[in-house]
Amino acid sequence: MAYKPGLFTNWPWKPLGNFKYLVLAPWVVHSGYIFVKSNGRERDVSTFLIFPFLLWRMLHNQIWITLSRHRDARGNGRIVDKGIEFEQVDRERNWDDQILFNGLILYAVAATFPGASCLPVWRSDGVITIALLHVGPVEFLYYWLHRALHHHYLYSRYHSHHHASIVTEPITSVIHPFAEHMAYYVLFAMPLLTTVWMGIASISSVVGYVTYIDLMNNMGHCNFELIPKWIFSYFPPLKYLMYTPSYHSLHHTQFRTNYSLFMPFYDYIYGTMDKSTDELYETSLKRQAEVPDVVCLTHLTTPESIYHLGVGFASLASQPDRSSRWYLWLIWPVTLWSMMVTRIYGHTFLIERHRFNKLKIQTWIIPKYRIQYFMQWQKESINRLIEKAILEADEKGTKVLCLGLLNQGEELNGHGGLYVERHPEFKVRLVDGSGLAVAVVVNSIPKGTVQVLLRGKLTKVAYAIAFALCQSGIQVATLREHEYVMLKKSLNHKCDSNLLLSSGHVPKIWIVGDDITEEDHSKAPKGTLFIPFSQFPPEKLRSDCFYHHTPAMVTPPSLENVHSCENWLPRRVMSAWRVAAILHAAEGWEEHECGYTITDVDKAWQASLRLGFQPLGFPTHVPQKLS
Repeated sequence: MAYKPGLFTNWPWKPLGNFKYLVLAPWVVHSGYIFVKSNGRERDVSTFLIFPFLLWRMLHNQIWITLSRHRDARGNGRIVDKGIEFEQVDRERNWDDQILFNGLILYAVAATFPGASCLPVWRSDGVITIALLHVGPVEFLYYWLHRALHHHYLYSRYHSHHHASIVTEPITSVIHPFAEHMAYYVLFAMPLLTTVWMGIASISSVVGYVTYIDLMNNMGHCNFELIPKWIFSYFPPLKYLMYTPSYHSLHHTQFRTNYSLFMPFYDYIYGTMDKSTDELYETSLKRQAEVPDVVCLTHLTTPESIYHLGVGFASLASQPDRSSRWYLWLIWPVTLWSMMVTRIYGHTFLIERHRFNKLKIQTWIIPKYRIQYFMQWQKESINRLIEKAILEADEKGTKVLCLGLLNQGEELNGHGGLYVERHPEFKVRLVDGSGLAVAVVVNSIPKGTVQVLLRGKLTKVAYAIAFALCQSGIQVATLREHEYVMLKKSLNHKCDSNLLLSSGHVPKIWIVGDDITEEDHSKAPKGTLFIPFSQFPPEKLRSDCFYHHTPAMVTPPSLENVHSCENWLPRRVMSAWRVAAILHAAEGWEEHECGYTITDVDKAWQASLRLGFQPLGFPTHVPQKLS
């Protein structure tokens, strides 16, 4: 929002929320009906194609978003070396408003302007006319409109909304108040309406011109330099006819320079070109890909989870992934295509980067889904991918690699110990975060608790939790005899007096892992608090009980470039396994934490607090004391 929002700041359909797309429905249905009803040459193909064209614009923009975020994570060619946060993502969430507006205008013009419907596919004179009108009047008028928008009165009421994003993303280019967009559309409509009036408009000229505007807008705001130097060496005048991402980035950091639309020659003419333009261009091109200090190696959970990644849909990635949205079923062909690509690609891919003080952190994804980790015939393939990623990180000089989610499975690789056995020469430290996960669970138990119930698949985290609780004097009860026997054996007579086999009274604090069943849930008293120790959250089967998050901590402000949620966790909350990797790198711990080795629980907990990570509290509706 601008400093002092002016008239017509909000889009007219803002009250409709996600139902805003319905404003196009009458036009789409009507054009489809007319197209089907008509025959032969009477069919208005150009009007019928407006809706597919709008879908193309959305796809084009999304491609740029994905490409930009991936390149930002890699670091090569990055222009502004800062991150974006949730505030910017929320501000730029409705980038598709201008596409809806574009659709309404196209349908209205096709219905009312003579010669705006039944357009031919191609007319050379129309394409040339649009190109000349853009180079001439459009670029000139935009330059002076843009300078006017930087006058205090208009800037504070309108254009400051756009400039709130110092680090730009492709979609930043279209984040303007409604009134400002109306001014732009009047400007960009000039070439199109002129060709309609002259009778030389075509489908290609309209689609081509709008696509050109999208292309240049997205490129200019992508925050990585991609225009090679040789282009300007072969054709020097091109520097006056085409801007670069670094050229427009200076406008967002300096504000009073580089006003031109796509062709910088008016900045040269009127003396508003930033003096550091060439230097920033050269510097950005020379920037190399970052070498991460910490790599968090995770995997996809479901086919739809790819949309919740930072390189996926920005609006979905900025919210916890609680369940698949119904509207994702509408794009199942894209989902199927992504599954095929991940299967064929067969290599880890980079999705995001963070910075914590001086540490550079990257997240890598194994292109496998959760269900595949339970398939025996997939284990060798998954282990190969994980091992290859570890070797790559080691070769790059990475200090710590965290095995996230099921990449640290006992049946898969012995909690990561398999890789250390195969490669004892590793310099990179493998971390599964078990010590901190135990610390988070233990410190999540409400004060004054005297007894808890432990239920779920017994992992090394479960054994360590039972030992820590029994040692602190808290009784640990189990529902099943075989779990009691295994836990008692692991305690080896150390504090085993606090280990109980539940026979009647069931406590209201449950520490749960994988394999907890519906029958187990039914045995919990009303008001029970379920605290997971597993990687994945338990299914919430009881509406009269409370479910805590999987082991995680609130991140400090010093963790930068946080604009997406980690799976089902809230904003700015990081899983204990990933936090543990940061601790190992920040504290300089030299040992591996994998296999059946576990970091001292108290040591991990104190280090996390010292670095600014905070416990994730319970929701306000959860009772502070549970008897």
